[in-house]
Amino acid sequence: MGHQRRRHRVSAIGMVVAAVTALAGCGQGEAGPPNLVWYTNPDSGGQEEIAARCTEAAGGRYTISISVLPREASEQRQQLVRRLAANDSSIDLMSLDPPYIPELAQAGFLAPVPPDVAQRTTEGVVQSAVEGATWDDQLVTIPFWANTQLLWYKKSVAQAAGLDMSRPVTWDQLVEAATSQDTQIAAQGRRAESLVVWLNALIESAGGAVIAQTADRPEDIQLGLESPESQRATEVMREVATSGAVGPAFTTAGEDEGASSFESGAAAFMVNWPFVWPRATSGVEGGTLDQAVVDDYGWALYPQVDEGRPSAPPYGGINIGVGAFSNHTDLAYNAIECITSEENQAYYFTTNGNPASRLAVYEDPAVIEAFPMAPVIAQSLEQAAPRPQTPYYSEVSGSLQRIYHPPTAVAPGTTEPAAAELIRAVLSGEELL
Repeated sequence: MGHQRRRHRVSAIGMVVAAVTALAGCGQGEAGPPNLVWYTNPDSGGQEEIAARCTEAAGGRYTISISVLPREASEQRQQLVRRLAANDSSIDLMSLDPPYIPELAQAGFLAPVPPDVAQRTTEGVVQSAVEGATWDDQLVTIPFWANTQLLWYKKSVAQAAGLDMSRPVTWDQLVEAATSQDTQIAAQGRRAESLVVWLNALIESAGGAVIAQTADRPEDIQLGLESPESQRATEVMREVATSGAVGPAFTTAGEDEGASSFESGAAAFMVNWPFVWPRATSGVEGGTLDQAVVDDYGWALYPQVDEGRPSAPPYGGINIGVGAFSNHTDLAYNAIECITSEENQAYYFTTNGNPASRLAVYEDPAVIEAFPMAPVIAQSLEQAAPRPQTPYYSEVSGSLQRIYHPPTAVAPGTTEPAAAELIRAVLSGEELL
């Protein structure tokens, strides 16, 4: 999913949109249109508004109500898996973090996507989002919004360091520039999913993969960690973490800490999600951040690991799945087509700060006005790579977090085989996380 913005207002679980409320006047026993329950990640009310829009567009065929999941993606997964394992028919629609989609698909928890719906909902969608919605060569969910990380920089500092930001830059160049200008690089070094996001982007950018060949059975998964590309990624992680160009709290820093460091001026370079832009502009509006600070913001594609090899930025976002036990799968897919329309994706982008999966949205003047870096986000999403796709993602991610933290202690040639060994032990049941 990437960074989730905090809600500006609390949405109660099971909140029914206005169109549903109007049905309360019906007498007891009267049959109304089916109500589709959409389990969503917390946001700033955007999904609730889209549910209301699509309820109205349905013209009385169905209504859509919202049930809000916990804030953390791992907790969202746990709640949905428990309920789906119990054949819960109340789950019609689900906002899903892409790394957990293979697990749900492999377990039979997702209703098959009709071929005509698959064609319509992937036309003009960035490739990374299509890949993140796919398992076993089949589209199993529908892309909604797609997230990616950019390289954010202070224009004044980059210029002073002699960096040409109109061209791709490498991690090595960033370390050199930050050191020469006595400033910092903000990245996510804490033991959390964000560390796996960084690691995976480094490995993919080096031309490798955490999982070289995925499989349904854990014993058939072929890991790609013991490769020159993964070793090169470890080298870059160690270089950044031990360069002296990161903050003293780097090993406990996440996305919010990085954004704060960038705003304060402690860091002049940062890899982070697009939420940092509305956060900064809101700070100016609220009087907590000077306009001159935001005027110095620059943005570019994610750093390269090796000069000349295009980077593979992180991919996140949300896809929408239909519960396999829903009594209204056809209506649910009809609702998804409305939810993921260009109009609603543009609305969600401009109001909630969550980038679209459809490329056409990035040409919308309102989107470009709200996010002047929209073209770079679109290009980044075209280059982005999903995290390892496997039904056992929780085990893989947990193992990587254990071995690669703290990033100041990673050792090329040693850390990668240790991570591979732990993953194999966890998948075989020989060790618990």
